Amino acid sequence: MSGHNKWSKIKNKKGSEDAKKGKIFTKHARNITVAARQGGDNPDYNPALKAAIDKAKADNMPNDNIERAIKKATGEGAGDNYQRIIYEGYGPGGVAIIVDCLTDNVQRTAPDVRHAFDKNGGNLGTDGSVMFMFDQKGVILVDGKDKDFDNFMMDALEAGADDVSEEGEFFEAITSIEAFNDAKESLEKAGYESKRAEITYLAQNYIEVDESHHKALEKLIDSLEDNDDVQEVYTNWQEPDEEE
Repeated sequence: MSGHNKWSKIKNKKGSEDAKKGKIFTKHARNITVAARQGGDNPDYNPALKAAIDKAKADNMPNDNIERAIKKATGEGAGDNYQRIIYEGYGPGGVAIIVDCLTDNVQRTAPDVRHAFDKNGGNLGTDGSVMFMFDQKGVILVDGKDKDFDNFMMDALEAGADDVSEEGEFFEAITSIEAFNDAKESLEKAGYESKRAEITYLAQNYIEVDESHHKALEKLIDSLEDNDDVQEVYTNWQEPDEEE
């Protein structure tokens, strides 16, 4: 299957099965605060904030938590100085990995990320070492139940999507960063329910690796995702289907 299917599977699995809601909400709150501080506290005029809020709601983050995170951008805790840092490296089996972080202390985050790679058979690389293998895209996942895929395809392409796919009970639209917000709004107006929508890194090609590397890869990814400073981990690993 395509890498699009991988994105759908991982994101929805994580949202439904991850019991560490407190940690997830902390990451969402940090992302919302940074977006509000950089572009203003009105999501109607701040696409990054709107995307951060939508992403938090997809993980069932309470509205009170979201509002507190927005207020923190200009009020209490405004002294927190978070910056986005991207780390790149390779995991077992030559899998390319991008680690997207928001941190207030690079001296803490960098050693932690390096330790996760070293401990689990990976290698932290330099800037640009794997980024060229990925494209930054908008991904919109909608509920396809009782919907016709051909109609969705026409609606999505008309809304500005570059590509579409059918993934089980979901339909997926891939957009450029520039077309993302308008495409999402158009699809929602057309009656499609967004299950998850975000700007993400999609690998240009996904690779299969020998089964002997699977456990080490999973440990590396879990170790990175467990770090409070890590927002997302992206790879070009074509994970096997659960049935296999």
